Amino acid sequence: MDRRTVFNNRLLPYLLLAPQLAVTLVFFYWPASQAAWMSFRLEDAFGLTTEFVGLENFQVLLRDPSYYGAMVNTVVFSGSVAFLSLSLALLLAVMADKQIRGATAYRTLLVWPYAVAPAIAGVFWLFMFQPSLGMIGRTLRGMGVDWNPLLNGGDAMLLVILAATWKQISYNFLFFLAGLQSIPKSLIEAAAIDGARPTRRFWTIVFPMLSPTTFFLLVVNIVYVFFDTFGIIDAITRGGPAKATETLVYKVYNDGRLGGDLGGSAAQSVILMAIVIALTAIQFRYVEKKVTY
Repeated sequence: MDRRTVFNNRLLPYLLLAPQLAVTLVFFYWPASQAAWMSFRLEDAFGLTTEFVGLENFQVLLRDPSYYGAMVNTVVFSGSVAFLSLSLALLLAVMADKQIRGATAYRTLLVWPYAVAPAIAGVFWLFMFQPSLGMIGRTLRGMGVDWNPLLNGGDAMLLVILAATWKQISYNFLFFLAGLQSIPKSLIEAAAIDGARPTRRFWTIVFPMLSPTTFFLLVVNIVYVFFDTFGIIDAITRGGPAKATETLVYKVYNDGRLGGDLGGSAAQSVILMAIVIALTAIQFRYVEKKVTY
């Protein structure tokens, strides 16, 4: 049966869409167009004088070795956070989906970190792992581990990866748990009767049926690590030490807001936006083919 919603007033559908379209235009397309226009201009730090320079900002940016360093940091950071947050969230969701005592409290505690602001999450992890004052940091140094994220770039990168992963696990957990609870138990019971072990049941039945949820979370997590982790990095390392944790989004802020290079910063934001759009398109073009709806 073909079910369609019929509006008596022809203007009503457009009125219902208007608020969302207005938000999209004002907070996405307008800033994006402004950034694209600024990337072709050279401005002073106060925006008082401007000069059209064409592609010069992009040419200078692509000759900057530090930009490629930030790109490498972004690849390492985004790949690690996406993999860890998805893997750990799936493991926790599988455990929470079982019939265990205190399951409700267990699920509630796992959701709480999502309510923490990124900057607060960054400060929280910095306090724990600060080499001289943090409880875990002092314990590691007391055990003979040379731990110092304030001076060691590898330690700093590990710390921001852990903080960003912890912040995102709750979001992924909610969707994985909902996906697990929507899988018919009869399929799993039938496989168990046929002699399939728990591991085989998971990889042949459960995980394939979670593929739509996994694909959705993969797209969301890529956007998260590229943009929403700015507050965590700013609170913990500010891109240091020696730019070891400076990602592409933090370099946009560092060069534009602190360095006063508004045109170069706008060029970076345009490239970053193009990278995220390209990654999303690739996921929909190739990864979605393996999704079973």
